[in-house]
Amino acid sequence: MRITKVYTRTGDGGTTRLVGGQELSKAHPRVEAYGSVDELSAIIGLARTFASNSARAYPGLEELGSTLERIQHDLFVLAGELATLPQDHWESMPLIQQDDVERLEGWVDHFNAKLPPLEDFILAGGGVVSAFLHQARTVCRRVERQAVRLATSEAAEPGASQLLDVPALRYLNRLADLLFVASRWAAATTGERELTWKRS
Repeated sequence: MRITKVYTRTGDGGTTRLVGGQELSKAHPRVEAYGSVDELSAIIGLARTFASNSARAYPGLEELGSTLERIQHDLFVLAGELATLPQDHWESMPLIQQDDVERLEGWVDHFNAKLPPLEDFILAGGGVVSAFLHQARTVCRRVERQAVRLATSEAAEPGASQLLDVPALRYLNRLADLLFVASRWAAATTGERELTWKRS
């Protein structure tokens, strides 16, 4: 693919086109969902950049950076899945698979094994990398809610098939878990103190 022009003016009227060519409002829940995936990837990109820039001082962050890079590639696949109606999927189309979900679960176990048990609620923070990962977690939960809402509403239409493949929904759920664990791990790796919630 070669992109030679940034603006097309085709969306000036408030609409956009899916991969299959269907025209939708930019306020459509499907467009909201894959737009939020893009937002999530951008925040993860911030966390990855700061992790990479700090890897010389904190070598463990190099591993986190490579993990986040792989997740961004996955999110590109997920956005494409959301931007394509199920009936327009083609044979070799990249889709989120159960293997991708299991990879996330492996990372959750790997990073969590190096952390002390969680005894209190944590306030978002814990240094720059950790704070961006906390933000990414909240956006990931929003994407998950949007995807479930979209799947539920469109699957209820007469003759409709399940909108979003089950592995994609599982992926979003596990990704939010990973981002939480990774935020704690980043704070521990950089020696930043995590603030716990205290009753007033």
